[in-house]
Amino acid sequence: MLGLDIGIDLGTATILIYIKGKGVVMREPSVVAIDQNTNKILAVGSEAKRMLGRTPGNVIAVRPLQSGVIANYTMTEAMIRHFLKKIMSGVNRLLRHRVMIGVPSGATDVERRAVLEAALEVGAKEAYLIEEPMAAAIGAGLPVEEPRGNMVVDVGGGTSDIAVISLGGLVVAESLRLGGDAMDEAIIRYVRKKYNLEIGSQTAELLKISIGNCRKVSGDELKSMVVKGRDIILGLPRQVELTTNDVQEAISEIVSSIIRSIRRVLELTPAELSADIIDRGIVLTGGGALLQGLPELIFEQTGINTYVAESPLECVALGTGKALEELSALKEAGAVYSSIRRISSR
Repeated sequence: MLGLDIGIDLGTATILIYIKGKGVVMREPSVVAIDQNTNKILAVGSEAKRMLGRTPGNVIAVRPLQSGVIANYTMTEAMIRHFLKKIMSGVNRLLRHRVMIGVPSGATDVERRAVLEAALEVGAKEAYLIEEPMAAAIGAGLPVEEPRGNMVVDVGGGTSDIAVISLGGLVVAESLRLGGDAMDEAIIRYVRKKYNLEIGSQTAELLKISIGNCRKVSGDELKSMVVKGRDIILGLPRQVELTTNDVQEAISEIVSSIIRSIRRVLELTPAELSADIIDRGIVLTGGGALLQGLPELIFEQTGINTYVAESPLECVALGTGKALEELSALKEAGAVYSSIRRISSR
């Protein structure tokens, strides 16, 4: 009996779930709130994220995935189980569901197998893994199976993956444990140092999204935002006004690291594939792709046209779904097959 084809983007900041025929049906923060006294899970996803920095002493809100790797297996398993059960409610458990999971490139074999087994425990009959750069390229619509160079830069919450793909494989790849979360932390440090104001991670994220830019701006492009926090010296609540250039200065070091990594990958790319990349350009995916000024800055530093993929936030999730839908063809062609592992239920 045919069941659901489910693709999962297991991101550091956000989990996205794709179902064949329905598209992306769930987008939830990768956050779990637990009671330390009883180890009971109190909330998962959006509800848990609202608790970050606002909980009493016995309740903590944690991110099970840190810097692109699984930091807390128990919480990760519970989170996957919660979301899969939520979308499978009312679905016949006798149906043969297939699940493709995009995993952080830094996850160990033990962690990867644990994620696959967690998917099997909640009703999946077949579970597969695919590396996130490959899934992002497929989701962005790049012809990864062709003998031509395609370059993708996936800037996620915990990691930034840069890869050149040809014939269904990663020819050159580099993974940085830097992404949107590191930018938020840099903004927090900057505001603390320059304005003596302590702000939370959610405020820093809002600053980045609302007025952030990778380049210095002026005139109409210069935006401002009032942020509230705690004065470090007086210990009292206070607010200050920050500008786009404040955010640019705060995140400049991280953006520079990502661009240096892009340049290193380009330097190691074979000449024929480099020619293809010049023709086709660099594709940006992930939440970081939405940061204002990033495509233009990459073009300035590399001389290669850079553009943001359609639906960059959903590229990895869409890629897992497409890879699962075309699994037989991909196996025959050898495309992405080496990036996928399978565990059959017994």
